[in-house]
Amino acid sequence: MNVKRAFRAPAACYILAVRILLIDDDAELCTLLDELLSREGFSTECQHDGKRGLDRALDGTFDLVILDVMLPGLDGFEILRRLRAESRVPVLMLTARGEDLDRIAGLEMGADDYLAKPFNTRELVARIRAILRRLERPPSQEGPLEVNGVRIDPGTREAWVNGRRVELTTFEFDILELLMRSAGKVISRDDLMEHLYNRKATAFDRSADMHVSHLRKKLETGQPRIKTIRGVGYQFCRTSDELSEGTT
Repeated sequence: MNVKRAFRAPAACYILAVRILLIDDDAELCTLLDELLSREGFSTECQHDGKRGLDRALDGTFDLVILDVMLPGLDGFEILRRLRAESRVPVLMLTARGEDLDRIAGLEMGADDYLAKPFNTRELVARIRAILRRLERPPSQEGPLEVNGVRIDPGTREAWVNGRRVELTTFEFDILELLMRSAGKVISRDDLMEHLYNRKATAFDRSADMHVSHLRKKLETGQPRIKTIRGVGYQFCRTSDELSEGTT
């Protein structure tokens, strides 16, 4: 049986709790990031080889993985694919600037966020903290919710479609819960980005859109449930009639 590995949710104190695994073959960059993240209170480990990096990522001792796409041994996509088969540990991918296909592929395979090289170190720290804040939230006190054949249990963070359990990433579940609790209403891209990443949406940032696209595929049973309102955002449809009222 393929069982997802659990990972430790980081405690509120970054200095004591959060361990970050950096998988990148650029030794100079790793040294700089190790110094930067240490000053920010994180504990880091660097791996320069894909195979070794995957082994370390799978041992369950890290709270977040920063993963480069181009690596010797195994590339970042293969590492992410194998990691997601066994673990939900958050992954922030590093891609070459302008490589939109790499960013899309990473998000579709389960990366939580991405950052293009070269990047501003303050932006990197901000994105790390945004991911970690989501994991620090206390378990939801809300009860199970069911809308249009989809049922979620915020307490256990499980989801079912027509009685069939579906595996969702942390971000996918958060998106689904937000949309379902506002079923019938439109959630703007700005609101979605603020909810997920604590930052405003930009014309070139497709991370939230890719998470929604991946979520939509997992919920697909011949009956679309998430409608795109062009130029605005997304709506979880309560009925098939509501879906037909606009463009999906």
